[in-house]
Amino acid sequence: MLSTIFTSLVLLISNPFADDTKAVYKVSTLESKVIWTGEKLGGKHTGTINLSQGDLQFDGDKLTGGSFTIDMNSIVDLDLEGEYKSKLEGHLKSDDFFGVATYPTATFKITSVKSTGKNKYDVTGDITIKGTTEKITFPAELAVNGSKVTATSKITVDRSKFNVKYGSKSFFAEIGDKVIYDEFVLDVTLVAAK
Repeated sequence: MLSTIFTSLVLLISNPFADDTKAVYKVSTLESKVIWTGEKLGGKHTGTINLSQGDLQFDGDKLTGGSFTIDMNSIVDLDLEGEYKSKLEGHLKSDDFFGVATYPTATFKITSVKSTGKNKYDVTGDITIKGTTEKITFPAELAVNGSKVTATSKITVDRSKFNVKYGSKSFFAEIGDKVIYDEFVLDVTLVAAK
């Protein structure tokens, strides 16, 4: 009997996949950042948007899951000033674009992770914008520093899949030189700690 208990304890202690190897790292909304870039014919705009919460899940040193929520009311443009800046920010928050009064948050939840090298992954998950959810896959890289993890990724999103129609050739074929490209890019840096 004592031998069986001892063997069970040894197996539990030496099992690298025991529950104590699983950890959830909470995203720091102050240290993390999301930079967006949207392009139109003849130009582009860049700005920031804030995270309201998030986490990254690990089993040992392997990323296994996670999620984050974006505060859509925090959209800021960085390349304009004064009246033009205010007008663009207001327009992006309006129903023409992200309708933040109705849809104040956007979310992403990891559904699968595939390792592509040391601390490199292809991340697949569900992104929800304006109440519509689509599956998306993108590369991500992690840097581990003690109990802190920094995850970086460049996510390309096709806004037409989320009913963001304004200036889109996908919805208005005759729009001509007023076109705003459907794809926008999010440069995401998540900083998380245990």
